Amino acid sequence: MRRRLLKILGGLLLFIAASLVAGWLVFVPSPQEPGYEFVMAWGGKGSGPGQFNDPTGIAIAGDELFVADSRNGRIQVFDFEGGFKRQFGAPGEGPGELGRPMNLRISRGELYVADYWNDRIQVFGLDGTPRRSIGSAGSGPGQFNAPGGIAIAANGDLYVADFYNQRIQQLQADGTFIRQWGTTGETGIWAGQFNYPTDVALGPGGVLLVADGYNDRVQLFAPDGGFARKWGGPLAMNIFGPFNGWFATVTSLAVGSGGTIFVADFYNHRIQRFTVDGAFLSAFGERGNGPGQFKYVTAVAVAEDGTVFAADYGNNRIQKWRPVADSAGQ
Repeated sequence: MRRRLLKILGGLLLFIAASLVAGWLVFVPSPQEPGYEFVMAWGGKGSGPGQFNDPTGIAIAGDELFVADSRNGRIQVFDFEGGFKRQFGAPGEGPGELGRPMNLRISRGELYVADYWNDRIQVFGLDGTPRRSIGSAGSGPGQFNAPGGIAIAANGDLYVADFYNQRIQQLQADGTFIRQWGTTGETGIWAGQFNYPTDVALGPGGVLLVADGYNDRVQLFAPDGGFARKWGGPLAMNIFGPFNGWFATVTSLAVGSGGTIFVADFYNHRIQRFTVDGAFLSAFGERGNGPGQFKYVTAVAVAEDGTVFAADYGNNRIQKWRPVADSAGQ
């Protein structure tokens, strides 16, 4: 009898071990491409030129890098070597003033700023001249409750991650409401539902990518608006973790020139890279304050040559990375 029990127990342990191995292979993918190597960093906490107080957004136009310096209420502009060029904005609620600027996007020679505390999108010329403001506080169509990120389509339509309203809105260039994804004010873990969305981006073929922040996943919608896929952890259903392809709060998205997707993985202190189908390619970064380490990475942007810039929130600096061995997914 004892031998039989030991045999059953051994079989059960073997089954559990096999299940764990199978689960690991299914839910924890291996890197498919070379990663990225650290190049340099600049910044430090403060309010002077080239210093930051919680950098939260980043965008590229030509050979210039725009950084949302959130608690300083300004945008700073640098060259790709970290050289300070200019700044604009000041804390406040008036035209051209900023209340915690978040993710940034550039389109047609203009900078779009998700003006989080002011519940609006502000548009500037690249020289810092205020152009216009879109939206107001509220939960109605075309209104916002802490917008976190924005994307701009070729026809000028805006896609906005409306953080506390738990939705993504599509608006015409003048702010006229078109449609939304998600139910206003309601969180959820199912496809097409959100848990504090933080950013949006438009990918290859016009697909809409959503950083579904506290659901620890990315959702992708087809150009017609229909749900297509989601990824991040087992079944992409609000299960966080430190493994490849998993997230612990998604805060920013960027699309490389080759169509791959870069994701700022906030509490995992790293950036992950995927195909548009959600296949894991590589990751870089780890927790710390040394070279190539992050303390809560909030934003990511990719230059045409594949160079990656990241906002290192807790360390109050910007980091620059480049592909190792000519990674294919720029």
